[in-house]
Amino acid sequence: MKRYDYLIVGTGLFGAVFAHEMMQRGKSCLMIEKRDHLAGNIYTEEVEGIQVHRYGAHIFHTSDKSVWDYINRFATFNHYVNSPVAIYHDELYNLPFNMNTFSKMWGIKTPAEAKKIIADQIADLGITEPQNLEEQALSLVGRDVYEKLIKGYTEKQWGRPCSELPAFIIKRLPLRFTYDNNYFNDRFQGIPEGGYTQIIEKMIHGADVLLNTDYFTFIKGHEGIAKKILFTGAIDAFFDYCYGPLQYRSVRFETEVLDTDNYQGNAVVNYTAREVPYTRIIEHKHFEFGKQPKTVISREYSSEWKVGVEPYYPVNNEQNTALYEKYRALGATRPDVIFGGRLGQYKYYDMDKVIAAALKAVNDEEAAFL
Repeated sequence: MKRYDYLIVGTGLFGAVFAHEMMQRGKSCLMIEKRDHLAGNIYTEEVEGIQVHRYGAHIFHTSDKSVWDYINRFATFNHYVNSPVAIYHDELYNLPFNMNTFSKMWGIKTPAEAKKIIADQIADLGITEPQNLEEQALSLVGRDVYEKLIKGYTEKQWGRPCSELPAFIIKRLPLRFTYDNNYFNDRFQGIPEGGYTQIIEKMIHGADVLLNTDYFTFIKGHEGIAKKILFTGAIDAFFDYCYGPLQYRSVRFETEVLDTDNYQGNAVVNYTAREVPYTRIIEHKHFEFGKQPKTVISREYSSEWKVGVEPYYPVNNEQNTALYEKYRALGATRPDVIFGGRLGQYKYYDMDKVIAAALKAVNDEEAAFL
C-alpha cells in the first residue's frame, strides 16, 4: 500500500473533520473503521424512508456560530427543537424542568408558587453537606422532582442506587420558571435533512477508506504506512490497558419497525421509573417531521461496560480522571500519534464541541508544519 500523511482511526465526526481539513491542505489520508459503515456513533441509516439514528439520538445544537456555519456546509438543517417528555408510571411531564412540569406536578400556575414549593421541600430535608448524588439532587430540586424525574432514570443510567453515587456527578440541575419546553439554551439547533451519514461522506470525499478494519490488527502489517496517526478509539485500549481499563457506560439499542404512522407523538420520551428497564424510547421519524405510513422506534438500555463491549460514556469521576492523566502523559511520549474524540480524550463531547476540538487539532498540526 502507498504511504500517507495521516492514518485516521475511526470515521466519526472528529476523524472526518480532521481528514477533510487536512485534505484541503493537500495532505493524504487513509481512514480505517472497525465497523461496517462510516460515521461512528452519528451513523444514520434509512429504514422505511426514515433516517434512523442507530446509536442513539443525535440532535445538533450549538451557540458557536462558526461551528454552526461549518456544519451547514455539508447539509441543510431543519428547525427541529428538542422538547422531550418524561413518563413516570401513568404521569407525563415536560422536560426540561419548567413551569409546564411544575404545573402538572402540583396544579399551580405561577413561578412564585413553584419556587415556594421547591424551597419548602429543600428546607424540610435539611441537607447541608450532601454526601452522595441522592442528597445532592434533593438539595437542589426537592423531593418531588427528584423522586419522579431524576432518581429512577439516573439509577438506570449508572446501574447503581443514587445513594451510592458520588455527589459531584450532579453539579447543578437547571430549573426553569418559564413555560418553555426547549431542552437546549443554544442559539442554533436542528437535524440534518437526510441524516448524518451524508455529512461524513461529503467530509471524507477524497480519502482512502477501509471498513471492517481493526487498527490493532491492521497496524501490525503496516507500521510505516503514515507519517502520523490520528487515533479516535479508546486511549487505554491503545496502550493495551497497561495501567488498567478506564471506566465507561455502554448502551444497548432495541430497534423495531411498527405498522403505525405515529407511536408516541414525540421524538424523545424518557421513562423515569426504575421498574421500566429502558431509559427512553426514540421515535426517529419525528426528528424530520416524517409522514411515512410506518414508524421506527428504538428502546435504549444503559449497561455496564467491560473490555470488548462498545464504550459510550466516560465515567468522569476522580478515580478515572487520575487514571486518564496517566494515559494522557503516556500519549505525550508518542509524538507520532494524535488522540482525539470522546474516547481518545476520555471526555463526553457534544457534536459541536467535537468539531471545535477537531479544528483545534488541525490548527495545532498546521502550526507544526511551519
